[in-house]
Amino acid sequence: MAERARTPRERYREQTRGEIKRSAVRRLAEGGVENVALLPIAKEIGLSGPALYRYFGSRDELLAELVTDAYQALADAVRAVDLGGGGRASLQALADTYRAWAIAQPHLYLLIQGTPVPGFEAPAETVERARAVLGPFLTVFTDGRPTPALEPLVAESAAWLREDAGVAAWVERWTGLAADAPGAAVALTGAVTAWPQTHGVVGLEAAGQFTGMGQRPATLLPLQMNLLADAFRLP
Repeated sequence: MAERARTPRERYREQTRGEIKRSAVRRLAEGGVENVALLPIAKEIGLSGPALYRYFGSRDELLAELVTDAYQALADAVRAVDLGGGGRASLQALADTYRAWAIAQPHLYLLIQGTPVPGFEAPAETVERARAVLGPFLTVFTDGRPTPALEPLVAESAAWLREDAGVAAWVERWTGLAADAPGAAVALTGAVTAWPQTHGVVGLEAAGQFTGMGQRPATLLPLQMNLLADAFRLP
């Protein structure tokens, strides 16, 4: 069935919402979340305050859409990585892409992964968006052979898969493995271990915490990914 053509009113509404979000992202880049305020945005794009509320009912509603958009953009970037090399090469490629996206727009990265905004409740779909970012990491660790030191964490992952149908469905969607398959717990362990390792470096870099230090994030992150690949004995 052909998609219904949008009416001029619908096109105008979509265009105006896009202008509002672009203004909000600019203000976010210039001054952080505290700088995202509806009335200045309305003035910038030529709307009255009451008119803007027809497009976004509150600041939190606007922030929720920025969060959703940012997660989707990061997920799209990570999903576009060619995993044909497998093993540690794919892990490095995923981590490099994750970092490149974050450093290109640190204001958006810190919005979704930085300090929580006081009083703001993230949209319900945030968990699914975050899982979409980590999904390709699951694929990389499917054939991992974790060292004995990781056994307690793998056991926790196996229990999580048994207890949480949503997590089990997420892992199966990316790996093709049922929750009770041994490789499923290994893949989950790898992904949830890769995330803090990657975010630890990238989050500090996005916040400017490496300024004045002798170590370069571009050196540190690959080293951490290699250590992680060793722990899972990835080829």
